[in-house]
Amino acid sequence: MPPQRGNPPPVPPLAGGNGLFLLALLFSALAMCGSLGIVIRSRGAILAIDIGSLPWLPSKEPLFGVRIDALSCLMLLAVTICGFLIILYSGAYMSRGNREHPTDKGQGRYYFFMVLFVAAMIGLVCSPNLFQLFIFWELTTLCSWGLISFYGDQTALLAGYKALLMTYAAGMFLLAGVILVYINTGSFAFSAINLLAPSTKTLVIVFLAIAAFGKAAQFPLQTWLPSAMTAPTPATAYLHAAAMVKAGVYLMARLVLTAAVFPPKLALLFSAMAIVTMYIGVLQYAVQDDLKRLLAYSTIANLGYMMLGLAMGALGSPIALRGGLLHLIGHAFTKSLLFLAVGAVSYATGTRSIAQLSGLGKRMPVTALAFVTGAMAISGVPPFNLFWSKFLIVAGAIQLNTAWGVVLAVLVLAESVIGFACFLRVVHKVFLGPLSEAADTAQDPPAGMLTALIVLMALALFSTLFALPLIGRIVHG
Repeated sequence: MPPQRGNPPPVPPLAGGNGLFLLALLFSALAMCGSLGIVIRSRGAILAIDIGSLPWLPSKEPLFGVRIDALSCLMLLAVTICGFLIILYSGAYMSRGNREHPTDKGQGRYYFFMVLFVAAMIGLVCSPNLFQLFIFWELTTLCSWGLISFYGDQTALLAGYKALLMTYAAGMFLLAGVILVYINTGSFAFSAINLLAPSTKTLVIVFLAIAAFGKAAQFPLQTWLPSAMTAPTPATAYLHAAAMVKAGVYLMARLVLTAAVFPPKLALLFSAMAIVTMYIGVLQYAVQDDLKRLLAYSTIANLGYMMLGLAMGALGSPIALRGGLLHLIGHAFTKSLLFLAVGAVSYATGTRSIAQLSGLGKRMPVTALAFVTGAMAISGVPPFNLFWSKFLIVAGAIQLNTAWGVVLAVLVLAESVIGFACFLRVVHKVFLGPLSEAADTAQDPPAGMLTALIVLMALALFSTLFALPLIGRIVHG
């Protein structure tokens, strides 16, 4: 939609202006505060609560419960902090003041799926076994479909269908893996994987990895993610920064940390696929005109970083494993920041086209600072959070002390240089230079949106400080 000329868009009263927003904000705030309390209290130690089982599905341990360890704590921070900030941001974005989508219709459906998504992710990362994880895994698939297809036009419906089909099909491999573990061990516990015969264990790992690759948009299952940009921008931020794709990374991390002996050939294959995924993403940067699609391909590339760190951890590099886990949480905050900055641009100008935007820094200084901060962080510029994770991944590749490790290190460094150059071009084009027509009447968004951007800027700088102690507990136990 072309930008409207004249006065800037009105600031909606009481950011969100309705009880649905306030109810969703309250839930997300309680979830965030509860998660912070759990993380502070447990400090990564294991907390377990058994809830019960099903009489017609006997197992060696309760089917339902809560299990929180250091990996769960790391994910809880990303899921609930980003969830709260994104819902806070949504109050003004999902209003008639939005020039790109000037409507407040469908808010009940939007906030229902957002709140359900937060709850599903909490349930997933706190699952004590594979059975419960699978239930919440499928619930996240449903939520992503509801948000991707939210606007209801043909493009959105097709994108939602594509994401649903690809991630659900991959999820069937997770179900197959769960069934194989159960019929061979009588248990759904993560650790039951180690009780399997070597050939069955390898097959289960392959099945779970396919499910993880589908959710985490890894080659060759990455094509659904750029299409999913039809979702409202704050929903896109949650799906592709803190929730949907991170569920796949979480499953792979849980698998690598649980398997007593990870098949080396599979770890080598997964590291190669991660590199291919990274370059599929980064080589698409320069040809994008839509800011959100640019960020989508950046997400694909950075998911490759996480999977590479985990794969090298499975090959015997604890430094790379730390780097992959640190990249997981750092990317959640940094990519949320970038998506919400782009959302502020489209909110104020009505467009996401790079070709139509110039000089926005003069009209939207806080938004410009947020995007530049996110661009520097995602490119691995010190002292931002993703510099430290990329540093550990490169160091981990060298720690492998093999020719393949050296190749991986060189390819990671080259990807960072290419990505930095592309983001620098976008910053120069969109936020510097003379004012374009689309940017002329723009201004920074309302307080709720600005608050989310400011907090995420701080997290892009400081999240490493509280993430590393948790990661130390994950790697060393």
